[in-house]
Amino acid sequence: MLLTLSGNIGLPKDALKRRIDNICARYVCIEMSDLDRTVAEMNSEGLVLISGDVVQLTDNGIRLSKEWQNLLLKKEPILEIVAGLADGSVTGLVVVLSAFISGLYFKATVFAALLTLAAVSLTNFSSFLLGGITEDLADMTTLQNLMNYSLSDISDGAERSKSLNLVMQLFTILHKEISRSNLYAATISGTTTFLAGSLPIVAYLTLPEPFGLILSLCIVGAVVGVFLVRYRSKRTRVHWSMTLLETIVIVTIAVLASLLVGVSL
Repeated sequence: MLLTLSGNIGLPKDALKRRIDNICARYVCIEMSDLDRTVAEMNSEGLVLISGDVVQLTDNGIRLSKEWQNLLLKKEPILEIVAGLADGSVTGLVVVLSAFISGLYFKATVFAALLTLAAVSLTNFSSFLLGGITEDLADMTTLQNLMNYSLSDISDGAERSKSLNLVMQLFTILHKEISRSNLYAATISGTTTFLAGSLPIVAYLTLPEPFGLILSLCIVGAVVGVFLVRYRSKRTRVHWSMTLLETIVIVTIAVLASLLVGVSL
């Protein structure tokens, strides 16, 4: 129900039932009486409002619906955005510092920058696409098994069979949605990585020294210190000072390790 309803838009019970039936591949899994009983229970819990024949989510219902969508459908690719900003910033900073220390000329810097950014972006895209689909489907299988076990306690055989069938059809739809969500998340990760890395490199190449280097460092500082830290702090609900310190330490270690490896080679 929470996945079917969305936002502040009300939905007549007939339309709501049709949506649930579509989840069941147009097989009638529930009766209107089941829907009425569920809506009444959700209304008593403060999750929906009933106005005549129209059902609408309350503020609590909307928040809970978003939580379920993020959990089951991965509507907000938090990990991919964080990884894209971090990897892109580290890559851009390493390329800029390497070009500055080694004194590479313009064409060599452009070639190295494009090659490095493309490799990191494509790696992030493929890793999050394949890994995300595998991990999420494994999680869905575990969750489905837990739900099936919970529903097996229903004493009425017909109701138990109906509930198990509904869960099976629901997770069939979720598997398809998760595949789409992972493609979307992987695209965001790759794009974010490329953009976060290209901005400081473009600044370094287009401005004369030392202004290019200073501006590129400022861009990396802004991306890491403002966007990445603020986003992580908001999503984890941890104070920004703790997130800032943690992020700076991780990025610094990654950059120094990359430079040391490059120097040793």
